Amino acid sequence: MQVKVQVVTLRDDGEESLHEVACVERDALTPASLGLSIADSKAILQGMQEVVVEWQMRAYLDSQRHCPQCGKLRHSKGVHHTVFRTVFGDLPVDSPRFTHCPCQAHATESFSPLAELLPERTTPELLYLETKWASLSSYGTSVKLLQDVLPFDEPLEPVTMRNHVCTLAERLEDELGDEQVSFIEGCPRDWGELPTPDGPLTVGIDGGYVKAQGAEQGWFEVIAGKSILSFRRGEEQPTPSQTPVVRAAPVPGSPDESADGVSLRWGRHRPRCAALSQS
Repeated sequence: MQVKVQVVTLRDDGEESLHEVACVERDALTPASLGLSIADSKAILQGMQEVVVEWQMRAYLDSQRHCPQCGKLRHSKGVHHTVFRTVFGDLPVDSPRFTHCPCQAHATESFSPLAELLPERTTPELLYLETKWASLSSYGTSVKLLQDVLPFDEPLEPVTMRNHVCTLAERLEDELGDEQVSFIEGCPRDWGELPTPDGPLTVGIDGGYVKAQGAEQGWFEVIAGKSILSFRRGEEQPTPSQTPVVRAAPVPGSPDESADGVSLRWGRHRPRCAALSQS
């Protein structure tokens, strides 16, 4: 049995085009031949991606052939080959260069529309997946995972993923702008006359050790914390007896285990525990 997967593209003028993207062959039914395999899904997704991207780029390049100011046709100055990396495969494309129209002044004589639109030659969705998995595991493990489920034509190198993550991190840092040293405006000698702000934000962070299952597994560390706002502006400030109390629950079997739970106030003592809760 053969199952052909075809894609029909419909233009705005009503013209239809048929594209065959994959063909799945099956013989006798076995547990291994039931349904689609990972290889089949990769072939189908990559084939559909090629059809969609080809149609999108052709439509975009057609819209760039004429000058947006005067409508004059831009002349072609050659074509270079490049590869765009997407979630569903690497796509080789022809990227033409067009000359600028003389009706406007430009810094360069020609330009590449696709290079200006996609300077990184990698889709944001693929960058997101690379960054997400790289934050959860090593670069090598992330590369193997993505190659198992996504249709990559060429092996993805861990150093390539690392460079993408670093580039994305630098971009996010640039979007944050310059670091703000102080969040209080005005001269320091006038700060005492400012209205009372919201109460202090008390943050408690601590950790402990929990024995893993089995004596040969050893111990692992648990870190927990909580933040509490004492009061807000305009509200009555609490008395010391109304200050939130944190109960530190002992961890069974840990080196820091005590006989009973310990009640203590935020910031005054260091709870030797792994779980914190507000009473």
